Amino acid sequence: MFSTTTSDIKVSVIPQYDTKNSFPAENRFVFRYNITIENLGRDAVQLLRRKWLIFDLGFGFTEVAGEGVIGLTPTIEPGDNFTYFSNVLLRSGVGNMSGLFFCKNLLTKEMLEIEVPKFNLVAEVLSN
Repeated sequence: MFSTTTSDIKVSVIPQYDTKNSFPAENRFVFRYNITIENLGRDAVQLLRRKWLIFDLGFGFTEVAGEGVIGLTPTIEPGDNFTYFSNVLLRSGVGNMSGLFFCKNLLTKEMLEIEVPKFNLVAEVLSN
């Protein structure tokens, strides 16, 4: 697990290689990543946007940005968390991801940039 805390918001990531949807002979390596966002603060926050930096060894960096996560802009109350999963495709089978969640403190209206820790993506088939 990879975790970091920014502005009382803890983000934890568990990446996993998806053998069923990967086809190494076709340079198609799929990874699932589970994310938990915990509000350790005193005020509710709403996740509005995300930005990912995806590194694929031999193919370089790709930036992906958009509204919310998985089509949602969840509100996370103090002491609560929000969990979701998504997928990423790498052509090399080796890389990493990092990112930012842009949240709004619903009491103070302050905009927060919440760090998503860098996490490694390594296809099991390549590590044997």
